[in-house]
Amino acid sequence: MFFYVFFVILVTQRMVELIIANRNEKWMKEKGAVEYGTSHYRLMVGIHSAFFLTLLLEAGLFGERLNEYWPWLMAAFVLTQMGRVWVITSLGRFWNTKIIVLRDANVIAKGPYKYIKHPNYLIVTLELIIIPLIFNAYWTLFLFAILNQFILAIRIPLEEKALMNETDYQKVNLSKQNFIPLQKKEKS
Repeated sequence: MFFYVFFVILVTQRMVELIIANRNEKWMKEKGAVEYGTSHYRLMVGIHSAFFLTLLLEAGLFGERLNEYWPWLMAAFVLTQMGRVWVITSLGRFWNTKIIVLRDANVIAKGPYKYIKHPNYLIVTLELIIIPLIFNAYWTLFLFAILNQFILAIRIPLEEKALMNETDYQKVNLSKQNFIPLQKKEKS
């Protein structure tokens, strides 16, 4: 039963975020913002939708089996959700699930963006590890940890390029670290 309550809360949260993203997208495009990466966005949505379906099948169909460390994992999950809220509130109307860039905008450099370049992607990566671990859904964990890194390998460079082309991103983010250790930091 715990799994299904958790699952409904998680899906509801994502639906609310899509409403926020759509409202922000409309506002930004009215201001002349440009969207990048429309082709990979469908793939990303597919991966995230498949995550929920796979989690539902593995953790729901095969029975709820909470990890023996689930209280610690739930605490870690709550921390990621606090991070998610911090990201969304820090970006305000500029937050989106898509790569939408307002030309000549000043890049947000507050909140978690003060410390690393892509905190939202770090949070999503942690969630895709923590959530399956809570329910011992190891196939879901393995599959989507890999798929997420695949889509981020496409998305992050595209987002960096879009921000470099349209904003003061290079000036603001020169000294920050990428959250993916293997990703090379571009030289200016």
